[in-house]
Amino acid sequence: MNNTFEENLKKLEQLTTDIKRSDISLEDALKDFEEGIKLASGMEKQLDEIEGKIQILMNEPAPMTKENPPQFELFNDDGEVNGTRK
Repeated sequence: MNNTFEENLKKLEQLTTDIKRSDISLEDALKDFEEGIKLASGMEKQLDEIEGKIQILMNEPAPMTKENPPQFELFNDDGEVNGTRK
């Protein structure tokens, strides 16, 4: 089951709260700690994937819109593109 990042964060916060309880047994605290470490590791991978997607989106050219028209100055009147004949 793949949880969302937000669901995993909420679970990690709950584990952290449970570990801090004064009435928790050492065994239960250790179990919660291990689960929290695994969860944090998975969340780190999720963040890396999100960061990669953001980098791709940031490097994509902006879509052509009225505010971002195509750049025709690359083409000369004589059919050359950047000084190269087509």
